[in-house]
Amino acid sequence: MPPQRRPRRQRARTWVGLCTGLAFVAFVSFALLNAAQQVPVFKGRIDLVNLGVTVTAKSGGLVTDLQADDFDVYEDGRKQTLSYFAAGDIRGDAGPPLHLGLMLDVSESMGEDIRFTKTAAIKFLNTLIDAVDITVVDFDSQVRAARFSQAEFARAIERIRQQKATGWTALYDAIGVYLDGASGQDGRKIMLLYTDGGDTRSAMSFGELLDLLKASDVTVYTIGELEHQSTAGANDARRILTQIAETTGGRSFFPLTARDLDAIYDQVVSEVRAQYTIGYVSSNPKSDGAWRKVEVKITGAHRKDYRVRARKGYFASMPPAK
Repeated sequence: MPPQRRPRRQRARTWVGLCTGLAFVAFVSFALLNAAQQVPVFKGRIDLVNLGVTVTAKSGGLVTDLQADDFDVYEDGRKQTLSYFAAGDIRGDAGPPLHLGLMLDVSESMGEDIRFTKTAAIKFLNTLIDAVDITVVDFDSQVRAARFSQAEFARAIERIRQQKATGWTALYDAIGVYLDGASGQDGRKIMLLYTDGGDTRSAMSFGELLDLLKASDVTVYTIGELEHQSTAGANDARRILTQIAETTGGRSFFPLTARDLDAIYDQVVSEVRAQYTIGYVSSNPKSDGAWRKVEVKITGAHRKDYRVRARKGYFASMPPAK
């Protein structure tokens, strides 16, 4: 009798653990720091379900003046009681700690734009100086990750400057490595992904990646610079990058040229600054590993005027092993 096939989520987590272990061997400082901070995201009923929430008006402008009683949160249709709330932080000097992930596609197809890509990425990091740490993930046929504190900011910049375009594109694997490393961080987690196309190298499937994104509390912003892609390739990449971002409550951007990156990074910074953080303890005490649908709504007079972006749910904790 053939062995039973493991569930998709279990296979995805097993693969990411192996991939991450291999990647972190080359970056000991990242591994040691992450080990010191490592805590499960969902251990049981005592844990908060954390949501990053962005609110926009019909005009597209960001709404930054809401209070906790302006929000209702529903899990599987049941209203939840908020246990934590932090308003959007326009100045960047308050609110929960911010952990920033910057993912750069440095595969060979990036060759025409790599110089400007690096310049724009460095400018972006210089804008978000309130992040407590920065995880830089550069990927081609392989995935390399390193985490830097703000005191090590110059090292992060130098790492970006040294990048050269070569190899294929292990996009899904790279995201998996970042998500695994971010799972032990407390506070807000923002990941910005810049790539010029689809995945051509990963061992992880797209479905497995979506499961990992659903289990994570990272908000993902994707930037697809697709001007050098065929029409079919660009359409496919656009669909994938949009789904990656929307699964986490983030947003996708598709500049016409690499020269548009500066303006897009400014938009991302504005959204990061305006993001609300909401937390609640689920009224469902079961540890069954099931998907729980979450919906965030605006109350009061503006409920029809404002649009809310947040992740659409999470996986409950698994029952303890016997």
